[in-house]
Amino acid sequence: MKQNFGSNAVSITHSAWRIVVGFLFACHGAASLFGILGGHPGLNGGAIPFGIWPYWWGAVIQLVGGSLVALGLFTRVTALICSGSMAFAYFSVHLKNGILPIQNEGELAALYAWQFLMITAVGPGRWALDTILHKSIDKSTTATPEKEQTYAPV
Repeated sequence: MKQNFGSNAVSITHSAWRIVVGFLFACHGAASLFGILGGHPGLNGGAIPFGIWPYWWGAVIQLVGGSLVALGLFTRVTALICSGSMAFAYFSVHLKNGILPIQNEGELAALYAWQFLMITAVGPGRWALDTILHKSIDKSTTATPEKEQTYAPV
């Protein structure tokens, strides 16, 4: 079935958005865990010491979760975990400094929490390992071809 330009653009943008959000989130985790890319901001560019709760564990979620979301692997579950970790960061670290994100420097935590919640809701998109793996599993287990699913905004 031939797709029109609008649905193709939505599909490409959807996947590109997921890849960019995941990649940027993984960069935050790498910076905090390894002291690269400017390091952890609270440590003047250094790395978070091993096992420090909740910062080190949050950085692990950022690195692993961001990488998995960028690849589109276990996307919905991973995005939900990433969203929850950013909501936890907002409410446990930022909220005590003010209610609004602009007051408490929690803009990134709030944005990431909502971005990952949206990824959880809409899924990985066409360019994702989840999509590729499901198509290959469907082909090997069913005899009839299935229609290609497309994302349509509600």
